[in-house]
Amino acid sequence: MADEASSGSTLLTDEPAPPGTPRRRRGLRRFLVALTVLVVLLVALVGGGLWYLTDRYGGNIDRVADVFTDLDEEARPAPATPAQPAGAEPVTFLLVGTDSRGSADEGIASGGRSDAIMIARFTGDRQHAQLVSIPRDSWVDIPGHGRDKINAAYAYGGPSLLIQTVEQLTQVRIDHYVAIDFEGIVAVTDDLGGVDVVVAETTSNGPYTFPAGVNHLDGDRARWYLGQRYGLPGGDFDRVRRQQQYLEAVFTQLFSSGTLTDPGRLDAALLSVTSAVAVDDTLGNGDLLGLAYSLRSLRPENVQSFTAPVLGTGTEGPASVVYLDDVTGERMWAYLRNDSLAPNADEFTGQALPDVPR
Repeated sequence: MADEASSGSTLLTDEPAPPGTPRRRRGLRRFLVALTVLVVLLVALVGGGLWYLTDRYGGNIDRVADVFTDLDEEARPAPATPAQPAGAEPVTFLLVGTDSRGSADEGIASGGRSDAIMIARFTGDRQHAQLVSIPRDSWVDIPGHGRDKINAAYAYGGPSLLIQTVEQLTQVRIDHYVAIDFEGIVAVTDDLGGVDVVVAETTSNGPYTFPAGVNHLDGDRARWYLGQRYGLPGGDFDRVRRQQQYLEAVFTQLFSSGTLTDPGRLDAALLSVTSAVAVDDTLGNGDLLGLAYSLRSLRPENVQSFTAPVLGTGTEGPASVVYLDDVTGERMWAYLRNDSLAPNADEFTGQALPDVPR
């Protein structure tokens, strides 16, 4: 396959993201909410058989060993302290996108670098969630290695050093780690009988043309659609929006009546989805189930998505980098530290990604 397609499962390209203020993202809301819906559905349908299914699907999720073992607890940020008392403690995940299952099992992306980095927060009241994407080209301090792109922390020290880097940058404590193999998620497309996406403008990549309007993607078409690196008017933002839109389409199809009423198709799809995820080894199957069930009341409109505040782009030596806005960023991180980003979200609106990618 041509170079464009072979790199197609990365979430961001090597081209610098345009400068801008933080922006809300809507494309991954359904991804989080769908996982919660699944748990509630299983509880309602299978009752006592729930634990069998928990083992079948939860046991299909790989564990990344010793992610937090070597971190200096005294140097780590304190746990989030909610400004308002809540029924539970906030939970913060670091989500990392990879493009190789073999390396995702170890928590390290293909080539030693991560393709997408996101902080995911579930609030203490379990009524809200936030996703904050950190551009992979962000120019930051990496403990023990000086300044570099944030995704270089993977190459230097894997998940542990990346967590340490993010915690140092934000002073937000990371509770758990998740590696998502995007190539594995794409494999679900054929299990679902294909998915539909809407394109604003006609584009071509490899052997396929994607005309404006509705496009039905099988697995191979999805790879080329998601792998397009050039020819998109919005550059990286259009590409990221395609990735988000695709995940939304997958989970829309996963929870459609046609899939839910076909046990064989549903089982195959769920096994594919769970095989594309790895979590840190402190999260057992029961922990995952308990967290998902606690989120049963989470609504799509209460899942908010942002990018970390940026000042602009530039170069450091031969590298194209993104410069973060420390002042606005500190305000965002402070809200995460006291679990109050949800009521203050309007401070971080800015330019949004298009609803329909190009």
